[in-house]
Amino acid sequence: MLDPRDIYDVDVDAAERVDAAARNGAAPVLVHALQGFVDAGHAGQVAVEHLVGMGPSRRLVTFDVDQLVDYRSRRPVMTFDSGWTHYAAPELAVDLLEDAQGVPYLLLHGVEPDTQWERWVAAVRQVVERFDVPLVVGLHGIPMAVPHTRPVSVTAHATRPELVADHTSFFGTVQVPGSASALLEMRLGESGHDAMGFAVHVPHYLAQAPFPSAGLAGLRHVERATGLDLGLAALQPAAAESLREIERQVEGSTEVAAVVQALEEQYDAFTRSVGRTSLLAQATDLPTAEEIGAELERFLAEQAEPPDGGDGTA
Repeated sequence: MLDPRDIYDVDVDAAERVDAAARNGAAPVLVHALQGFVDAGHAGQVAVEHLVGMGPSRRLVTFDVDQLVDYRSRRPVMTFDSGWTHYAAPELAVDLLEDAQGVPYLLLHGVEPDTQWERWVAAVRQVVERFDVPLVVGLHGIPMAVPHTRPVSVTAHATRPELVADHTSFFGTVQVPGSASALLEMRLGESGHDAMGFAVHVPHYLAQAPFPSAGLAGLRHVERATGLDLGLAALQPAAAESLREIERQVEGSTEVAAVVQALEEQYDAFTRSVGRTSLLAQATDLPTAEEIGAELERFLAEQAEPPDGGDGTA
């Protein structure tokens, strides 16, 4: 492996602030949510935007994305206006932030590395050890056969069972595509560091659109795990409005309403049962995510059409 220290830079002034916090007994935890892997309902993105928007931040670590990103498979957006005027350069960084009570913590965010996963993980581990980070917590959304009318649940995972002892297990043994975040948690555990994560269960018919309730639910679990005050009241209006809009759409389609009702019955049966290992283990014959998505798309398209079938002009 090439030297991990060659893919990141540390800001000296920000590092001194983190060191000062550690000397005062407040070594910061690290929260991470990366773009590029599955993030149903944009749960991780919603969380990052909320955390960054809470107040001033200081860039602590900057990763060299030129060594980590495959630009041809994930092309950055450029703006053309009689010439090239803007390039949305990808970023991968660790910022120093403070919670609502002034407690410092670290936020790792940006694009998921496309290459050199082991080297990048080793680099993050160096940062964790350099700043005596006591806990690393990840967050993202996954699509699940759950209804939006029930509380948002999560699958919790950790390097030690004690860290997630009070969480319900929704899965048995499964194989899934790997991610840099998952590998980070695994490698940190192997090296003796505490790390955990929350996969927020997003209704699979809402997986492609922002679902603020998912980000809110994930951050609530991060709060409980870390003791941070993440000012979540600011996210509640957006989450409530999103749910109202979803309800308006569901009420306009008997087909979609029937799908939601079937998911409610499955969810309620699961929560009443003992010993089930998967929300997908119920025998209910449910439509696929593609079928539900197609029905919602058809419904929304119908709502956009003029009632007289014309072109919408007066």
